[in-house]
Amino acid sequence: MQYNPSLPSRQWALLLLCWLIALVATLGSLFFSEVMDLEPYVLCWYQRIAIFPLALMLAQGLYTQDSQCVKYALPVACAGWLVALYHCLLYAGFIPKDLQPCGRGLSCADQKLELLGFITISLLSVAAFSFIIALLIAVKKGFPK
Repeated sequence: MQYNPSLPSRQWALLLLCWLIALVATLGSLFFSEVMDLEPYVLCWYQRIAIFPLALMLAQGLYTQDSQCVKYALPVACAGWLVALYHCLLYAGFIPKDLQPCGRGLSCADQKLELLGFITISLLSVAAFSFIIALLIAVKKGFPK
């Protein structure tokens, strides 16, 4: 596989959108914990472990116009999506509270913030990772083989 230093404008725009979503999710996560003083749950930390490097990976890919960044960003986004989905299912009651990784401290099944009565932070995380994954797949399919 050859390195293509220049991305077509469509793929670059999709990567830019991925990066913006990851950046907003990163800044939102920091806002909730540092400004609103909400202590992150264990599962929230795992989601942060995925979203923080995504913002950096995608920024590097945009700056260097490296098409290979999708190869590295997609597995990270999928891992973050799985953790966020598990967190949503745990909060919704589909997964028993006994199966949560939160031993002591805050329970991952509790939420301190609900927007409009049903939008939780973990649901926002699932949405962000879902959009990023869909856009990364669109970028990947747009590359010539």
